[in-house]
Amino acid sequence: MNAAGRVEAIRTAMPEDGLFAGKEWRISPDPFVLAPEEVRQLERLGQLLWKYVEACDVIFRRSRKGKDVPWVADVLTAGKPDWLIDAGMACAEERPRVLRPDLILTDDGFAMSELDSVPGGIGLVGWLNQCYAALGDRVLGGASGMVDGFASLFPDGADILVSKESGDYRPEMDWLLTQLDGGRFSVQDAENAEVASGRDVYRFFELFDWEQIPGAKELIERAAQGDVRISAPPKPWLEEKLWLGLFWTPGLRRVWDQLMRRGHWRELSRVIPYGWMVDPAPLPPQAVLPRLDAASWDEVAGFSQRERELVLKISGFDESAWGSRGVTIGHDVSGNEWKAALKEAQESFPQQPFVMQEFRKGRVVEHSYWDDATGSVKMMKGRVRLTPYFFVGREDNQVRLGGVHATICPEDKKIIHGMRDAVMVPCVEGHE
Repeated sequence: MNAAGRVEAIRTAMPEDGLFAGKEWRISPDPFVLAPEEVRQLERLGQLLWKYVEACDVIFRRSRKGKDVPWVADVLTAGKPDWLIDAGMACAEERPRVLRPDLILTDDGFAMSELDSVPGGIGLVGWLNQCYAALGDRVLGGASGMVDGFASLFPDGADILVSKESGDYRPEMDWLLTQLDGGRFSVQDAENAEVASGRDVYRFFELFDWEQIPGAKELIERAAQGDVRISAPPKPWLEEKLWLGLFWTPGLRRVWDQLMRRGHWRELSRVIPYGWMVDPAPLPPQAVLPRLDAASWDEVAGFSQRERELVLKISGFDESAWGSRGVTIGHDVSGNEWKAALKEAQESFPQQPFVMQEFRKGRVVEHSYWDDATGSVKMMKGRVRLTPYFFVGREDNQVRLGGVHATICPEDKKIIHGMRDAVMVPCVEGHE
């Protein structure tokens, strides 16, 4: 089948109600090709992230109980209701079973900008995999990898609760429902859902939004009592980007070594860019911020454009903490804007902490897209964000790669995310 035929087949397969409300992207006749070694790294990454999330949970729980590094719990609980923290603590053995890192493809490998445990895109990537597999492409995860991975979380089925805040993603969840065992799953509005005792729930709403969802508090407290089971569990501390800075905090290195193999930490250190928690507490006169060689955040605020190849982002539990909102790229803004962003980060601590990371530049690739104006294939130079989806089965705790989604944005875009000018395709493995 030629390119025009492939594009028409993809368009024809689009569900009548679409997959994202009001969202468009460029269609490509071709999947994105990853080198075999890159695929091996992705497959390995799932198990590493499962261990990493376990370590984050243990660090917080120990801290909360006063057994170790109490300042960690102090920061991660600030601005959050006590009842929610207590409910999460009661769900002791539960961890997020969907893990989706956002990975920038660089000249030196992958750079992780976020780890999302309540991700959108499950239905979209499931549909993309299905479409391109039908065209003969050997997509990573297989044609049904996303659907099978999601189903493995809920052997007895589940109610998928989608909030108004997440309403743009409702169409993809409706599509996902058509692929699951219809008698065991449902999709409901989170605001008026009815969940029976003993039922599993897939939470497709953010914990910071609980006050806007009637019944959310009651549902979460039922989970704490064991009456229902929620995935991802109501553990707001695990949904903070701050862990990307805590991973590198010198005072926590001993704790990480206790909870993770040194080799696992080193592998993750190649993927997680160096980061810092933006804590405005003054440093001793002889101290500096690691790698920044600055004695205060005010000094960092005065960095030149060349020095501030840094990314500042709000950590979590706030409506500006998801998507590309709440992100400032240092060398992409004026000096005054950079100073204002760092001032906000310091003043909001600890109620709303910020994390800073070293900026990793995505490598430039060329990929095809279909141009409707000319009715032909064109090539676009762009940068790539990869979003692999890992599912951890409920019955066997095995980590499975369900699929890998590539978002390719024009090369002049600093923040890589879904947009009208982006190409969105599934990934396949290339040849040696």
